[in-house]
Amino acid sequence: MTHQLNLDLWLIALNHYAAWLHAGHRSPKTIGLRTVHLRAFARATGLGPFEADLDALVAYLGSKTWSATTRHSIRSSLRSFYSWAFAAGHMPSDPTGLLPTITPTRGRPRPAPESAVQVGRGAVDPRVRLMIELGATVGMRAGEIAQVHTDDLRQDLYGWSLVIHGKGGKIRLVPLNDRLPILLRNMGEGYVFPGRIDGHLSASYVSKIMSAALPEGYTAHTLRHRFASVAYRAERDIRAVQELLGHASVATTQIYTEVPDDALRRAVAAAA
Repeated sequence: MTHQLNLDLWLIALNHYAAWLHAGHRSPKTIGLRTVHLRAFARATGLGPFEADLDALVAYLGSKTWSATTRHSIRSSLRSFYSWAFAAGHMPSDPTGLLPTITPTRGRPRPAPESAVQVGRGAVDPRVRLMIELGATVGMRAGEIAQVHTDDLRQDLYGWSLVIHGKGGKIRLVPLNDRLPILLRNMGEGYVFPGRIDGHLSASYVSKIMSAALPEGYTAHTLRHRFASVAYRAERDIRAVQELLGHASVATTQIYTEVPDDALRRAVAAAA
């Protein structure tokens, strides 16, 4: 009975916490991830939302066989929630203040090879072929592809560009190659991929059908890595790639960009 009561209290607390995150303009994806982490913590510990202390949090984080990246993410969710709980007056102090620091594993570029891109371009459904093009040649996330609208096409003296609606409501303008504007306009006016989520397909569905069109082991996100690596190879301008991908930090962009083999060889030759 006590456990069920605690779960009910968590539901109330999480609703208030989610409203706080929403007021801070956190993305639905972030709010959803934080909520999933906290629900798992509630089920595993049986504690009420404002009963945890440092020992309970340390025990929970240390009891699982998560990767460093996953553990870091869950720690961030716990810190966010208890920071809110303390600020909102639900707790006399923030129990996460002394949690040990966790360094996430640094990611590595995972660009889809050209052979995988060509398989995706051969998809039967023209919608999926267009999704593959947007991922591979514009570097768009699945959620950004889902929201493409013909009103977002822009033309200037240099050609066509696309307004991309990125994570956290961030907007960026990315140039398009010559054939993409034609393909987009041929899909008709309005959302290019219409659906039931605010008029367009959901990000998860776009990701699913793009991955299904690619060889095993490759996803919509590996197309984004492919774009980043090819774009970097063209000019060796990491800041330009950062702007195209919509990253807040160059450090994130570096995870996406594979260093060309010829650059490594020239560096070694220069030192000889």
